[in-house]
Amino acid sequence: MSSTEDRLKQLVNDHLDLGHEPDFDAQLRESGVSSVDAVAFFKVVNREFGLGLQAEECLQFNTVRDLIAYIDSHAA
Repeated sequence: MSSTEDRLKQLVNDHLDLGHEPDFDAQLRESGVSSVDAVAFFKVVNREFGLGLQAEECLQFNTVRDLIAYIDSHAA
């Protein structure tokens, strides 16, 4: 598991109440996370990784794995 995956897994566990281990390959909209919680989570991810994404830009990520790829490709 990459360090980005480890960090995101910890953020998911800390900020989203999934009740199960996160599946990084599952569709986000099917994860049971409300849109309000998803936006709040992306704000946390923005701060943690220094991304500066706008809420509407987060819609481009279908899975957490997509988000991981984006973070890794934009790492400073």
